[in-house]
Amino acid sequence: MARSKEPRRVATLASLAAELNVSRTTVSNAYNRPDQLSPEMRERVLHAARARGYPGPDPVARSLRTRRAGAVGLVLTEALSYSFSDPAAVRFLTGLAEECESAGRGLLLIPAGPAATPEDAAAVVQQAGVDAFVVYSVSDDDPHLTAVRERHLPTVVCDQPRDAADTSLVGIDDRTAMRELADQVFARGHRRIVVLCMRLRRDRHDGVVDADRLSSITFHVQRERIAGVRDAAVAAGVSAEFTVVERFENTRPAGRAAAAEALAAVPDATAVICTSDVLALGALDHCAAGSISIPDELSVTGFDGVDDAERAGLTTVRQPVVEKGRLVGEIVLGVSHSGVDRTEHLPTTLVPGRTLGPPRAS
Repeated sequence: MARSKEPRRVATLASLAAELNVSRTTVSNAYNRPDQLSPEMRERVLHAARARGYPGPDPVARSLRTRRAGAVGLVLTEALSYSFSDPAAVRFLTGLAEECESAGRGLLLIPAGPAATPEDAAAVVQQAGVDAFVVYSVSDDDPHLTAVRERHLPTVVCDQPRDAADTSLVGIDDRTAMRELADQVFARGHRRIVVLCMRLRRDRHDGVVDADRLSSITFHVQRERIAGVRDAAVAAGVSAEFTVVERFENTRPAGRAAAAEALAAVPDATAVICTSDVLALGALDHCAAGSISIPDELSVTGFDGVDDAERAGLTTVRQPVVEKGRLVGEIVLGVSHSGVDRTEHLPTTLVPGRTLGPPRAS
């Protein structure tokens, strides 16, 4: 017997309800609110749905009806690939993802490239089907934050910018934490230092930072960490005019190149203070390649407390990045959010390592 060439009609919620002689709500509840049905009725609906190839209610239609997407949007300052390569970003994502998973919510990554125009930023943020936003470490003038605020959805900022209206904030006291680390550098007797820092503004710049750029930093975290070094220098009676070398990318190769440039500019420097562990690890790579003994000939410090820094014995500041992600998730998902904006500062820990010692003999 020849098979019919007529295409098989796909079952719908309405056709399944009619066939089973139940309401559409009953079919919907079998998927979305199983507690509203007896186990027998739910199994009857699901069995019939499987037999007819019915996949369940359309999630897009459901989100339009309920006006809920079931997801949190994470606005990042980098390409998506950065999120899975930067150790601090990975740990933050781990904590945030844990909270989203426990709440049954999805997590949508929204890349907020530093060179994005306001029009591009508005487009990517407006198209995001989310119920809330987490803004992860963007500059004071980032257009994505402006676009996020125009959505009027619950928003939590992690690290930066500070003082954004109608948002909650989770971060650390970067200035005090770096001040405590730099105090240790100067207490060892160092007087000639250089600082390697991450991106200071949204425009690309790789090299020694001049006074004008230092006075117009738009990334709060870098501004505060450099200020912490300056505070320690003043307290130690050391000149607060030290060389700062900036790198647009926070990678080990960038740190290696920055260290080479900094030591070429200040050949008698005895300590390199880095505003991230990744840059500091790159500086250690440069020293290893040039047979510079650490810390006998040069001291190097970092910031963040990532796993590779601990393995390298780096003197650094550890911040609770996973816990930061969890707290951000808790607030944005409303676990303990009362509707009032919150500001939470988490504690940091100074981690003594093998890379800080007294300056070399003259």
